[in-house]
Amino acid sequence: MSVVVRIPTPLRRITNGQGEVQVQASSIKEAIEKLEESYPGFKERLIDEQGEVRKFVNLYLNDEDIRFLKGLDTELKEGDVLSIVPAIAGGCEF
Repeated sequence: MSVVVRIPTPLRRITNGQGEVQVQASSIKEAIEKLEESYPGFKERLIDEQGEVRKFVNLYLNDEDIRFLKGLDTELKEGDVLSIVPAIAGGCEF
């Protein structure tokens, strides 16, 4: 299945400036492997040494957090959109 992967600005240097790329994959795990094949170094920015999504990275499948689905084993279908969203910290003091 062809899915669109939305790439955040900090990772676009790996994808040669592309904000969206297409991959053929049947699961999120496979999509990340395909991204790694096309853009070496991509996977290590998303997945930790234990094979889990890094704590400061959020992955959304069609606007739904994959942590509330089947995680990396979540199945993909034609036309799905996978968004990579880095966590943002900060705030203000009162």
